[in-house]
Amino acid sequence: MTRVWLTEWEWACCGDAFVVGDEVDFGIATRSPDPSLAELLGPALVATVDAVESHHEEEFADRVRGRVTAVHAVAHEVAERRSLRRPGHGAPPDAVMPPDGEDWPMVRRDLGGGMFVGSRPSRYVSEIVPLPGTATLEPTRGVRLPSAEMHAPLPRAGTNMSDPPTELSARSLAGWLVDVEDR
Repeated sequence: MTRVWLTEWEWACCGDAFVVGDEVDFGIATRSPDPSLAELLGPALVATVDAVESHHEEEFADRVRGRVTAVHAVAHEVAERRSLRRPGHGAPPDAVMPPDGEDWPMVRRDLGGGMFVGSRPSRYVSEIVPLPGTATLEPTRGVRLPSAEMHAPLPRAGTNMSDPPTELSARSLAGWLVDVEDR
C-alpha cells in the first residue's frame, strides 16, 4: 500500500474525480515530502506519506498505479487577516490615500454606449494564512466529489463597513491522502 498526497489547488483545476475502488495512475513528483507539507500535516501525519503527486509541471517517470482503498480529505484552519490598504502596501506607491470613509477610486474602461466595466479595490488587503498544527483527516469516498467539499467559506465583511474585523478564521480543504493498493 502506498499513501499519496494530492494537493487541493492542483486537483481543483484539472484533476479527474475518482472514488474508492477506482484504478488510478499518479505521476509522483517526490517520495520525500517537503518542509511545507510537514508543517501543514504535522510530524506524525507527514510520516505516513509515501509519495507526493503532481501533474502540472511535467510528466513524471515515477508513478503510483493501483486501486484506491481509502481517501481522507485533509482540512486545516486558516486565518484571514485584514489590514488597511495604503500606498506601497497593496496600492501603487504613488497612490493618494482616500479620506477616511471614502472608497479608492474606480478603475474603469468605457465600452461605449454609456456602458463601462470597472473595479474598485477594497480599502483593505486580505492575507490568508494557514495555521500550523490544525490539520485533521476526514474519511471521504473520493476526490473532487461535491460531497467531499470541506470548504467553510470565510464570512465576508461588507464594503461599506467602517470597522471590519481584522481577523476571521475558517476550515479549508488542503488536499487528500489517498491509499493505493499497488499493482
